[in-house]
Amino acid sequence: MNSEVDILVIGAGISGIGLSYYIKQLCPQKSLMILEGREQLGGTWSLFKYPGVRSDSDMYTYGYQFNPWTERDSLATGDRICDYLKSTANKFDIDKHIHYQHKVTHLNWNSDIKRWEVHVSTPQGNNVIHANYVFSCSGYYNYKEGHAPEFEGSDNFKGTIVHPQFWPESLDYSDKKVVVIGSGATAVTLVPSLAKQAAHVTMLQRSPSYILSRPQRDLFTRVTQRIFSAPTASKIIRKRNIWLGNFYFKFMTKYPELAKKIITKERGKLLTENIDAAHFSPSYNPWEQRLCLVPDADLFNALNRKQASIVTDRISHFTETGISTVSGKLIEADIVITATGLKLQFLSGIDVCVDGVVQNTGQKMFYQGALLQDIPNFAMVFGYTNASWTLKVELVSKYICRLINHVDEKQANYFVPEAPSNIMPEPFLNLSSGYIQRAQSIIPKQGQIAPWRLDQDYDIDKKRLATASLDDIGLKIN
Repeated sequence: MNSEVDILVIGAGISGIGLSYYIKQLCPQKSLMILEGREQLGGTWSLFKYPGVRSDSDMYTYGYQFNPWTERDSLATGDRICDYLKSTANKFDIDKHIHYQHKVTHLNWNSDIKRWEVHVSTPQGNNVIHANYVFSCSGYYNYKEGHAPEFEGSDNFKGTIVHPQFWPESLDYSDKKVVVIGSGATAVTLVPSLAKQAAHVTMLQRSPSYILSRPQRDLFTRVTQRIFSAPTASKIIRKRNIWLGNFYFKFMTKYPELAKKIITKERGKLLTENIDAAHFSPSYNPWEQRLCLVPDADLFNALNRKQASIVTDRISHFTETGISTVSGKLIEADIVITATGLKLQFLSGIDVCVDGVVQNTGQKMFYQGALLQDIPNFAMVFGYTNASWTLKVELVSKYICRLINHVDEKQANYFVPEAPSNIMPEPFLNLSSGYIQRAQSIIPKQGQIAPWRLDQDYDIDKKRLATASLDDIGLKIN
């Protein structure tokens, strides 16, 4: 492995593969190296193995624009997404640049040589790689540790307790009573999947989430796929889904009470059993947290067939045979699954230093949604929270490549965003979800106005990033 490289990308998940494609296409003069700490590419989709794991965004927008998703289903399982990422990496020769089991442990920008010193742990030992640019595509959560609250009496439970992030392949839940703790995307995915074999599945939620059904193939998709070839149909469906997603987000955030009524009405069409609406009535407005999508109403179908049920209550303590709630309800269980969320971690816990001084990235502001204040030749590729992750990844990747080429044209060595004194930091991720609120101190911030702020709006961001001045006063190029 070379010890010198122009561009070093950390992570070979959906962000790293997407960015690397654009680097190869738009900056072909640059050498590229991708370091992946695990044994395989795919990030989230190769890590999570729990039953039913799937995308919570439609694949026509979650897939890459340069390599359209052409399968028929809108929401795909984790293994199919992994296959898609592997085929993408192979198709565009991205896999040739990936070094597996190469974990970055420390980053230091050396102003004397105007390069990054990248410390890497490998099976063969530790190395130092010098790179002109370092771009982090390592995701936003801790791969080794999930959020796992302590529950009183859990040591007394005679059954099995599992966190979905570390699903044991040998776990047999056939004909077992299963309790899934949680109400987010993981929980609503697990419940209908487990219900196919379990004796009964109970979703135990402290508070409800907004749950909407999405057809795997709606009428528009079916007609489009019948008329056009798969690649053409995918492009048409993608454009339509981007527009629809943006429309629904704006509508729901502008008219939350009307949105609640529509969600309730649609759910009423799907639930044939008389199930208390309180289980589906969050205390917050739509899109103050991400909405949970279920394919073809699978969660509601499991409830209708009484294969599953929902309990909204707080946990008092575990017993030997299950869980006792604050209201006094005893829920029997052979297996308890703690779908209690992720533990956020940016940059995979890597120290980022400038001339030996550790930078508090949680106090830095994003510039153009990717570069970090005061850190030279560095970017953190981070997707949308209110739309498909990949939409933002592709916009940011194109901007980064344009900036690299601009630095070359200037015959310069580096760029570094420097915030004016009148730009004050504020939260970048302002969803009220617990996993985000627990990690606000480590999440980079944003400013009040562009380019230190992005609108989380694909149409606006698309224009802004494509035309953003590279000679902006806040972006020093030297």
